Amino acid sequence: MNPHRTPSPKPQPLGLLRALRPFQQFYEAGSLGGVVLVLCAAFGLAWANSPWQESYFHLWKLPLSLGWSDGPLTLTLHHWINDGLMAVFFLLVGLEIKRELLVGELSTPRQAALPIAAALGGMIVPAALYALVNAGTPGARGWAIPMATDIAFALGILQLAGPRVPLGLKVFLAALAIVDDMGSVGVIALFYSGSLDLQALAWLASTLAGLVVLNRLRVRHLGPYLVLGLVLWGAVHASGLHATLAGVLLAFTIPVRTRIDAAEFSARSRDLIDEFDRAETGDLQVLTSKGQQEAIHALESASEAVQAPLLRLEQALHGLVSFGVMPLFALANAGVALDGATAPWESRVGLGVVLGLLVGKPLGIFLFAWIAVRLGFAGLPRGSTWREVHAVAWLGGIGFTMALFIAELGFAGTARIDEAKVAILMGSIVAGVVGWGLLWRARGSAGAARRATGTSGWA
Repeated sequence: MNPHRTPSPKPQPLGLLRALRPFQQFYEAGSLGGVVLVLCAAFGLAWANSPWQESYFHLWKLPLSLGWSDGPLTLTLHHWINDGLMAVFFLLVGLEIKRELLVGELSTPRQAALPIAAALGGMIVPAALYALVNAGTPGARGWAIPMATDIAFALGILQLAGPRVPLGLKVFLAALAIVDDMGSVGVIALFYSGSLDLQALAWLASTLAGLVVLNRLRVRHLGPYLVLGLVLWGAVHASGLHATLAGVLLAFTIPVRTRIDAAEFSARSRDLIDEFDRAETGDLQVLTSKGQQEAIHALESASEAVQAPLLRLEQALHGLVSFGVMPLFALANAGVALDGATAPWESRVGLGVVLGLLVGKPLGIFLFAWIAVRLGFAGLPRGSTWREVHAVAWLGGIGFTMALFIAELGFAGTARIDEAKVAILMGSIVAGVVGWGLLWRARGSAGAARRATGTSGWA
């Protein structure tokens, strides 16, 4: 059984299935990637507390140089992961944000209202709780740590709740996490960047202008964008802004236009299939039929022409990010020596993070969503109940990847980084377990009614 479709006596309309296909592909990659992320985080934590813990901490401090011998860029392996590879993660985040704003769940005010309201609550309330606990202390710099939601972990937990979870609820969580990522990007740019270098900013602006020109000239090949994207990363890194912001800037220049529309592709592909059949030589071997080979090449060209470059890049990056970048980031950042570590409630930083993730996130997401619905700005995902929304609000408290990332930006090189990491790990685990338990109970009571009405999607 497909875990992403709600059992219903009524078949889904073909148009709806086509519209939801990109989300379903994203959801499948995200949920499976969450499992890999958990395993790598657990391995990193175990390694950091094993007899070989020195090798763990030494590994990430190894210097690596990139560039020419007279002026190479030298960073530690840890920084290459956090500043370099994570830029690829932010590129994917930017592509998802752009797609959602153009044609997805954030493309109309009515669709966007609920996840935007929930995400705002999930950012404001936990940040305020953390700031209240850490006011006037050096730990105040970490106020943004509990703001973030780890979309891979959250979707993975939602997957564990089983196939009866309505698709609309999954879309709501994904859209909420994407809006949350937008907020995190803004926070990093405004509050976690260093002093600015004007010359590098000019370099950044000119590179970005070149990318915009490529877009306006309708260049659809991804090669030039990626080459200029590397230059953009170097400019952002040198400018004092955090290097990962280059990924988001690049994403918003990737074109969405296609050479042909769906109707033209359908007609052309049918003609090419007919040509392919007519070119059959009788041995059922394409290798011996030049006509079939030409038809295949033409079909590949038509397939490329009907796909937006943004979607092609997004699909290409999903596997790399889900099974490469994020697991490596988790391995490099989740390791903290627990021997002698301060319990989260024994430090202001740890207490602020735990309160933010376990109180601020669920409360903020649920309260702001409730207000948006009560005021008539939004409706619940069709087939969902407030109990299920409450459960998803707890899943929003899984802050793992982005929370660790912001903690590194705020506290790198200080003792507070370990306090923050322990609190993030504990808070994310508790939020995931509680959210899963609440969702399991809520879907059990709502499942019979949902199957009777056959509802799914948005109200």
